[in-house]
Amino acid sequence: MAKLSLSRAWDETRDVLSRDGKLIGTVALALVFLPGVIAGVYNPNSEGVPKTGADLLLLSVVAVVGIVGQLATIRLALGTRSSVGEAIGHGLRRAPAYIAASMIWLLPFLILAYFLAGPTFRNPAAAPPSSVLAATFILIALIIVSVRMLMTSPVASTEHVGPIDIIRRSWKLTSGNWWRLFAFLLVFLIVAMVSLGAAGAISGILTGILFGAVEPMSVAALFVAFFVELVTTIVTVGFLVMVARIYAQLSAPDHAGVSVPSSGT
Repeated sequence: MAKLSLSRAWDETRDVLSRDGKLIGTVALALVFLPGVIAGVYNPNSEGVPKTGADLLLLSVVAVVGIVGQLATIRLALGTRSSVGEAIGHGLRRAPAYIAASMIWLLPFLILAYFLAGPTFRNPAAAPPSSVLAATFILIALIIVSVRMLMTSPVASTEHVGPIDIIRRSWKLTSGNWWRLFAFLLVFLIVAMVSLGAAGAISGILTGILFGAVEPMSVAALFVAFFVELVTTIVTVGFLVMVARIYAQLSAPDHAGVSVPSSGT
């Protein structure tokens, strides 16, 4: 059981970004930032919730493209000497296994939430106590399992295994480090919420002054989407590289050759 050092992972994250930031940034701009901007301009008021079939299709495409970008970014962050095209191609090949693994462990929670805690998630103010209690237990269980599944993306990107083995491997790698990983995830979520909240508020104020109301396919929507997605992309890249370096530590006994890349070219 490898012991995790978050400070070491952070130092390695800074090294990776300073050495291979251009490569990783190119992948992130193409597969995280640009699709997010397109979705934001098309439907700026969706808040990530599809309201029509077209919305669902667009968000699904954006999500899949983003997953490919995640896996490609992790590949580069783990020191694999690849071009941008090779990293994206690798992410595309590994995306189905990662998506399947994610659905396998997430689907039970979605089913339980729908049947046991539906009223709480739909209308918390009017939900019966039994539904609130069920929702509480489901959320606690989801947090616990989510931490254990934190290594699924680097496993999917690095190890050529199927969906079930991705889940098993992540569970094994995170054994004995739950609290450290939980602390990392909690800090990331706080940083993400503060950063995105500030970006949304500032861009919203500036947009109202410069362009008026935010409407689909408008300059105002483009302005807001640009700044919000830029912050989203920066936070996402930092998170993914950190996750990759955490994986490098936890898998070190099995993959001793994984190291900080010396060059991305």
